[in-house]
Amino acid sequence: MDRRTFLSSLSAAALTSQLGRAANGKPWNILMMFSDDHAWQAVSAYGGGLFKTPHIDRIAHEGVRFDQCLVTNSICAPSRAVVLTGKHSHLNGVPDNAASFDGSQQTFPKLLQKAGYQTAMIGKWHLKSDPTGFDHWEVLPGQGHYYNPDFLIKGGKHRREGYVTDIIGDLTLDWLKNGRDPNKPFMLFSQHKAPHRNWMPAPNKLWMFEGEDIPEPKTLFDNYKTRAKPAYLQEMEIDRHMRWNHDMKVPEWAERSFGKNDGNAEIPRMTPEQRRQWDAAYGPRNAKLFKDNPQGRDLVRWKYQRYIKDYLRCISSVDDNVGRVLTHLDAAGLAENTLVVYSSDQGFYLGEHGWFDKRWIYEESLRTPLVMRMPGVIERGSVNRNLVSNLDLAQTFLDVAGQPQPSDMQGASMLPVMKGEPVKDWRKSFYYHYYEKGVHNVAPHDGVRTDRYTLAHFYETKEWELYDLTRDPHQINNVVDDDAYQNVVKELKAELVRLRKHYKVDG
Repeated sequence: MDRRTFLSSLSAAALTSQLGRAANGKPWNILMMFSDDHAWQAVSAYGGGLFKTPHIDRIAHEGVRFDQCLVTNSICAPSRAVVLTGKHSHLNGVPDNAASFDGSQQTFPKLLQKAGYQTAMIGKWHLKSDPTGFDHWEVLPGQGHYYNPDFLIKGGKHRREGYVTDIIGDLTLDWLKNGRDPNKPFMLFSQHKAPHRNWMPAPNKLWMFEGEDIPEPKTLFDNYKTRAKPAYLQEMEIDRHMRWNHDMKVPEWAERSFGKNDGNAEIPRMTPEQRRQWDAAYGPRNAKLFKDNPQGRDLVRWKYQRYIKDYLRCISSVDDNVGRVLTHLDAAGLAENTLVVYSSDQGFYLGEHGWFDKRWIYEESLRTPLVMRMPGVIERGSVNRNLVSNLDLAQTFLDVAGQPQPSDMQGASMLPVMKGEPVKDWRKSFYYHYYEKGVHNVAPHDGVRTDRYTLAHFYETKEWELYDLTRDPHQINNVVDDDAYQNVVKELKAELVRLRKHYKVDG
């Protein structure tokens, strides 16, 4: 061994000695499986009753389910930037999907690299710039494709044949088995495209739910009668705004679609066999639609069933691949010293209020699923109702690794909460800010969420909304002008001012 190699090995050993360790004496590995637009209502561990997600549920049953994990900005790229940096959108430079992530800034993967971790990013990246802070990465360009997707690697792009969720599962397992250094702890992001719009199921999932009806949400036909103007002006209704070809998979009615562009870019990418299976599933279903020709609310109900079944079919593939990874951790002896996390970049509307998509401060989009397993640290089958956030993940992962948390990060380590310890000064209120005005025409707004209340401020129209989550869990009745709530309104407006100052929000 030459002197340089000897000194390098001493340095690595010194770093490793400073890492947080599991009961078996080994440093903690960190594995985060992340999906896109996976609503907490569509994880059976949360009791939504839509369908079963046994493998994601396994993480909750063997660890903790967080019932109030809130996102700072409910849209894809901003959420991912928050996770990496531990900072709100206005500080990390990604307030909307148009921005490009500045990869030169501090991120928790870079800090873990310095601590001796091997880091990898596989799957959906969605931050425009190339990943930094990762020893290995293979990511989808932009949104990526469901069928036979392209992937970016250092120095190029290539196409892989198959279904994207299964491919990401394969790449994840290959890195765990063959790509990592077994002498180093690892931090791995395995990030799925699914179930992002346009909800293209895998060939082996095309027949799920055949002959079944998925329960409708109670607010499918919400009329927004107590809300501020933005609820009326949005463009995310299942009724009026879904595209017949792109979303509904009915190309024959594309000319009836909302908007001018109603192509389905996935179909030309399919192999002949994939296309044959696709047509065999959707052809007869569409023929029945043409024959029945539903109208009015019956047509909305038909659209909901087509949408929700395709969405859940996509999630079923994600769940399968979560199961494949958990099985490998068991077989490889990695389960006992690996923190396993499953979450999504935000929540999503599954017909609630008649909507699809996300963006709002309301519960369906504000809350995201978060389950964690950490043997010997997290009590099996525990449930937590603290207000936690994607803002906290960076500091949590650093704490798990035994590393200091930078003072400029804006969240808090969840490790004490994960252990079930009482945390005296844990947040009692949460700040939310959505910036983008464009796709779906959701108005920019910010607001405060507490255990009981949601206060929303639509600052362009100078309108406010208040919801009492105890009395109105579906957020139908805006009580901001109700005399009985004026003290609450006053307190929450003051809290909003305090939070904006605390998080250094301009304006």
